[in-house]
Amino acid sequence: MTSKFSKKYRKQYLAVRFTEMAKNQKKHQESLKIPKIILAAGSFLSLISDRLTVLFAARLFTTPLKHRIPKREHEMEQHSQQEQLWVNSLQKEIVVYQYGNAPRKILLVHGWSGRGTQLVKIADALLQAGYSTMSFDAPAHGKSAGKTTLMPEFIASIFEIEKKYGPFEAAVGHSLGGMSLLNAVKDGFKIQKLVTIGSGDVVRDIIDDFIAKLELKPKYSGLLQQHFESKSNRKMDDYSSYKAAQKIEIPVLVIHDQDDADVPVHCAEHISEHLKKGELMMTQKLGHRKILGDTQVIEKVINFIQNPQT
Repeated sequence: MTSKFSKKYRKQYLAVRFTEMAKNQKKHQESLKIPKIILAAGSFLSLISDRLTVLFAARLFTTPLKHRIPKREHEMEQHSQQEQLWVNSLQKEIVVYQYGNAPRKILLVHGWSGRGTQLVKIADALLQAGYSTMSFDAPAHGKSAGKTTLMPEFIASIFEIEKKYGPFEAAVGHSLGGMSLLNAVKDGFKIQKLVTIGSGDVVRDIIDDFIAKLELKPKYSGLLQQHFESKSNRKMDDYSSYKAAQKIEIPVLVIHDQDDADVPVHCAEHISEHLKKGELMMTQKLGHRKILGDTQVIEKVINFIQNPQT
């Protein structure tokens, strides 16, 4: 009886889980629609040359969109001290934001196509809790110069900021910002606590998804990865968050929304299970960006950073 019931329950569970995954995949596809003219260009190039197709895809993959600062971020933008910081290892200049003057500092790192004021609600709560924050526009983002960038430049910027403005007690990263912080901590960025929100886990999955959205053949995913690796002399998978998580000793809070249409929720589960001191918080119906302003999420972040037991 128990065996039959378990099998029946498992089938029901898997059916529900499959339905949820299908719905999330549909949302994901709708959220990342690429203009038809770009799809047509990629399709045309694939008929002519693999090399040209890879170069075309690489340019798109490394080019973030710059958005106008929304009204909710104006106060942080206007009341923060802003400076230009030269990142010597990149030979690039970025814009940094110091928000508040408290000696206890938290580093905030935005995601792809974000900006240094994007985590404003979290920054405001941290100020009220007695902290100040540092954030930045990553290369090719916000007010920082450039048109293209990749995760290694986020990581290099984090280390340059630590060198000039550190030390930091903790850091909070959204999406690619969370992935960058996991890698930075693995490589020696010294903080006591880390929070990631809506972050991916496997770099190859991100590339696969991008190639699928371009409606190109799967072989271009491998070719694109080879292109990036030949330029950097480093395996792209070395930057996968779940691998970085295995080498991190500090407490890490992983937050993700079950209805995130940009980054699948299983990414958070994968990262969390590889952490030595990981804590996982799941939310619902907040998506990939609305989660940054949710009251319960912000309260959890503040409590996690302040609590000496975590």
